[in-house]
Amino acid sequence: MKNFLIPTTLKDDTISAVNAAINQAKESECEIILMMVSDTPDTFSSSHFLREMRTGLTRSQEEVLETCRYMIGHTQNCKIKIQNQYGLSSPIFRGIIDNFSVKLVILTHSYKKETKRIHQYLTQLAGNQKCPILHLGIEQPKNDFNKALYIENGKANMHIKDVQQFLNDNFSYEIVSQTSKIDDNYEDMAPYLNEAISKYDIDLLVETRKGEKIKFKKTKKESINERLGLPVLSLYEELV
Repeated sequence: MKNFLIPTTLKDDTISAVNAAINQAKESECEIILMMVSDTPDTFSSSHFLREMRTGLTRSQEEVLETCRYMIGHTQNCKIKIQNQYGLSSPIFRGIIDNFSVKLVILTHSYKKETKRIHQYLTQLAGNQKCPILHLGIEQPKNDFNKALYIENGKANMHIKDVQQFLNDNFSYEIVSQTSKIDDNYEDMAPYLNEAISKYDIDLLVETRKGEKIKFKKTKKESINERLGLPVLSLYEELV
C-alpha cells in the first residue's frame, strides 16, 4: 500500500496535490491523508479547547475539501483520511509518518508560503524525515512525471546510478540529464538548464537532502522549483 501525506490549509492547490497522489498510486491501494495542523490552545479549559476544535471552515475551504473527497471517492484504489492535528513536535510528526506508513509527503506551493509558525515548523520537520517529499510548484503539474533532471549535491558523495535505482524501486521516473547544485550560480546556469528541460522534455527535478537544524527565517531563498517552475522530488540521502 502506498500512503500519501498532504499537509494543507485547504487552498486550491490542495486539489493538485491530491491529483498527484492519485497518479503516483498507479493501481496500488492507497490512503491519502489530508492533515490540518493547529496550535494547542494556551489555556487548557475544556470549553476553550472545544471552541477551538469547532472552528468552522470557510466556504472556499469546504469546496476544496468536497472536491478532494469526490476525486478520491471516485478512485477505486484510494481512500481519504482527514487528520486534524492539535500541537506538533518532532516525535509527534515522526509518529504520524510511521503510524500511517507514509511513503510520500506532498507539499504545495501555498502551504510552504503559510506565515503561521506551526505550518513553517511542519515544513521543516518534513525535511528532517527519511520519507521522500514531492514539492509542487505554482503551475498545475502534469498528470504523471516521467523524465527527471537530477541536481547533484557534490557534498553527498552519491552516484547517479544509486539514485536511479531508488527511483526504479519506488517510482517510475527516468533520469535523462543531470547538473551540479545550482544555488550559487543559478543566473549563469539558467540558459543551459532551460535548454536541457526543453530538449529532453523534463517534467521533474530530483534532489537529495540531509536533515537540518530547525530555523525560522524572516526571508527565504527562492526554491529551485520556484525558479524553474517544475515539481521537485527530494530524497533523504540515507535512504538512497
